Amino acid sequence: MLLKNKGVDVILEIGGIISFDAAFTFLEKKLDHENLSKLLKINQKDVFLKIANTIAMCLPDSIFVCTGSEEDRQYIRDLALTNREETKLALKGHTVHFDLKEEQGRITDRTFYITNDGEEVSSLAKKISRDDAINDIKNKMSGIMLGKVMLIGFYLRGPLGSPMSNPAIEITSSAYVLHSAEILYRNAYGTFDKEVARLGHFYTNIHSQGLNRPEDLPNARVYMDRSYQTTYSINCTYAGNTLLLKKGNHRFSVDKAVYKNRGDELSEHMFITGIEGPQGRLTWFAGAAPSGCGKTTTAMAGHHFIGDDLAQMWIDENGAIRSVNPECGIFGIVENLNWEGDPLLMELLKNEGTEVIWSNVLIDEKGFPHWTGNGEEPPEKGFNFQGFWKKGMTDKNGKPVPISHSNARVTLASKDITNYSTDSESSDGVITRIFTYSGRDSDTMPPVRVAKNPDHGVVIGASIVSAATSTEVGATGVNRAPWANAPFIPGPLADYMDAQFCFFGNKKIAKKHKPVMAGLNYFLTDNARGGTSNKLLGEKRDVRVWLEWLERKAHDEVYAIDTPIGQIPKYNDLRKLFWKIIKKEYLESLYIKQFSLYIDNIVARIDLQIDAYGKEKGVPDKLFKVLNEQKEGLINLKKQFGSVVSPDDLIKFNNKGKAV
Repeated sequence: MLLKNKGVDVILEIGGIISFDAAFTFLEKKLDHENLSKLLKINQKDVFLKIANTIAMCLPDSIFVCTGSEEDRQYIRDLALTNREETKLALKGHTVHFDLKEEQGRITDRTFYITNDGEEVSSLAKKISRDDAINDIKNKMSGIMLGKVMLIGFYLRGPLGSPMSNPAIEITSSAYVLHSAEILYRNAYGTFDKEVARLGHFYTNIHSQGLNRPEDLPNARVYMDRSYQTTYSINCTYAGNTLLLKKGNHRFSVDKAVYKNRGDELSEHMFITGIEGPQGRLTWFAGAAPSGCGKTTTAMAGHHFIGDDLAQMWIDENGAIRSVNPECGIFGIVENLNWEGDPLLMELLKNEGTEVIWSNVLIDEKGFPHWTGNGEEPPEKGFNFQGFWKKGMTDKNGKPVPISHSNARVTLASKDITNYSTDSESSDGVITRIFTYSGRDSDTMPPVRVAKNPDHGVVIGASIVSAATSTEVGATGVNRAPWANAPFIPGPLADYMDAQFCFFGNKKIAKKHKPVMAGLNYFLTDNARGGTSNKLLGEKRDVRVWLEWLERKAHDEVYAIDTPIGQIPKYNDLRKLFWKIIKKEYLESLYIKQFSLYIDNIVARIDLQIDAYGKEKGVPDKLFKVLNEQKEGLINLKKQFGSVVSPDDLIKFNNKGKAV
């Protein structure tokens, strides 16, 4: 069980300022008149203590409080350029930021939860005792901002007035980090006091890049103090390690859902998007996918875009699941972003009029960005994440150096996107009916399948498997990625899983709002289905069809075929939708390849999950019951039809040939 305010608060222990009066006196000495006046409009005692102690520890030369005014935002932009954290590009409002070439993703090997005696964390995470954390943070952060400006911003992770929003402070010496925060989050300087009073808590984030040298990276650390909802980020610059308003605070929100409001709310690594069905009907989706697995593409495929990364969800008084996006911007991977699959984003990235921060892409001699998979001919030379680049360049091992890093990113405000939804800032959120889970699966699951009930849906989420992506430094091979949220689950997976079962199985959910939970897979390959090439059995634009089929399924307007792992579409429904939606001939031969069940592969996947979760303490029995039920059904199919079972075989098996 997680206990709040247990043990000493690390920053108060190091800073040594424990009373409001002492904090006030200290701040009067350290801030100039203008910034002190700004800070004095925040009346929360605990906020003053956090800020005063952070100044006492980090020892900046000066402090700047960002109110979110255009004047303050411009100061941050200019400082990022002055500090050479960003560089102007050819298009007005576009800049580029380069991280150290050795820090191109999350430093999971140097990321720790601060724990109290007897407190458990996820088996997939690292932990450090409170005493050891105090010593290490004191050693690494004392005086870390000497010669620098400390930047302070007050933000709201979610729409103003929403029950799921979370106030948060970002304290950093990096103008790039605060510039990113100003794009990705709602500056709440003017409403911070009221929101903290209404919600009863706030998150604090403390970061400094230090000297930003490769030799300092072994001493880079990310610490998360769950008891005091405070993060510490040291000697790093990649936004996934520094902008802890994002995934650091997401972890605290997961804790809130699991340990404070279990069964009534969730904090998920999910997009939120709306699909228009027949007669103008609007159905909202939320979907989980590990980074680099098509989540932004899926979110943008909707007619009404709210978010591409995070979702806060709750059950309202009418029994509907509602969702809000903690963010108001995109920090998205650009690899394979192109006109074919992402025209709305490409309009913003290729033309003036949008404020954009690029990171770790190639910049040509004219100041234009280029990246892998953009569908364009790369320039002869330029500058990228590893330095000077030219065509044909190889590394010390003889491997071609790509034009951009596979985790290169782009940051922009959601409001600039053409299909941005006006519901995005609604405190009530949107009623969400469909929940999808997907990974990078080349050889096992069909493109879309619907769980038979909420328990089976939770198991789909728990069973995501994905090829490793470049979001984590040093990650290789194939990884389990439960709910695409595993890196951000602080406590034991068993607690989180129980919260999922409790939420989606909550009796408060009205029948008409019953969730439709589905698995998606865009990454099946030809050679995994009897072919000879490594090409995908589909293309980016197919995403719209899978989503629109699910929209019809949620409203009982299409038939489906029962399988042990969920319901799959019928061919005629897909054929009509492919033509209607994207004007594509969908051949039955492709349908058979995509939706036949390769029994041995699926059983091996189930065995992997049973074995892995069998090593976790306290995992709900429901998980194993569902997995074993699926395995038994698959084995029975194999006995009758062999190791590859076609959709026609499934129809024959079901009710003597009657589809369901």
